[in-house]
Amino acid sequence: MGYWNKPDATAAQIKDGWLLTGDIGRMDEDGYFYILDRKKDMINVSGFKVYPREVEDVLFEHEAIENAAVIGIPDPETKGSDIVKAYVVLKEGFKGSEELIGEIREFLRKNVSPYKVPKSIEFRKELPETLVGKVLRRDLKEQEMGPEQ
Repeated sequence: MGYWNKPDATAAQIKDGWLLTGDIGRMDEDGYFYILDRKKDMINVSGFKVYPREVEDVLFEHEAIENAAVIGIPDPETKGSDIVKAYVVLKEGFKGSEELIGEIREFLRKNVSPYKVPKSIEFRKELPETLVGKVLRRDLKEQEMGPEQ
């Protein structure tokens, strides 16, 4: 079991017979498990953990938003910390503006902790997706910072 011709990748993912998926989850008081996000997608904002999916789920509730993706980009002012950036595709009939960015931020402030509110919101006509429609966050990160990330 493992990755074809990639012993280092296999060693990193399989420990003592366990497959480390990289998923982050939680268990509620009734013993039910919930997948929160992927460890590699977690954003570190001054030591606070931000799971992109949590912010995206709230963004999807906004009346103007058709699709959204959230990534972390290095904070130039705080070493080892990220800032939250959201990419947003608007529904037909809505137009991107500074006013709408303010409305989206205010909507988020009412629904998530302040450190989870994106410092940067960028409107896009579309987001990079897999063939089954899953947003490719790594492509957004590469577009933002280059292919080495």
